[in-house]
Amino acid sequence: MRLILSYLIGLIFGAGIAISGMANPAKVLNFFDVAGAWDPSLAFVMGGAVVVTFLGYRFVLRRPAPMLSQKFELPTRRDLDLPLIGGAAIFGVGWGIAGFCPGGALPALGTGQSEVFIFVAALLGGIIIARQLQTFIANRAPART
Repeated sequence: MRLILSYLIGLIFGAGIAISGMANPAKVLNFFDVAGAWDPSLAFVMGGAVVVTFLGYRFVLRRPAPMLSQKFELPTRRDLDLPLIGGAAIFGVGWGIAGFCPGGALPALGTGQSEVFIFVAALLGGIIIARQLQTFIANRAPART
């Protein structure tokens, strides 16, 4: 049941990305082109997502537990550290250059365009490199007592 619901939620998300045009990198890049062919529609998509998320969290967190899990898995850290800020910066630069973010690129794989596959391959490569780098740094750090 959990797998089926995960698939359906992903399908709804992908359909929303495709319908909103966010799987089209030209549309995303036009949002960043404020001095040229600016397209504000991404702001409306993001604003709608924020409103739905805000209301959804208020509704769902009233429950004692999620429907398919024993407890809610919510982040507890609130500090800003170098990996968070650096990752956000790399994400933003990559999004501005390519016009894709992971949420828009995965549904766009269905278009069969080679640039989408190149982006996803680079995304996966970046994830692998980042994990290896984290492991390397963790292994070299002195043990805390």
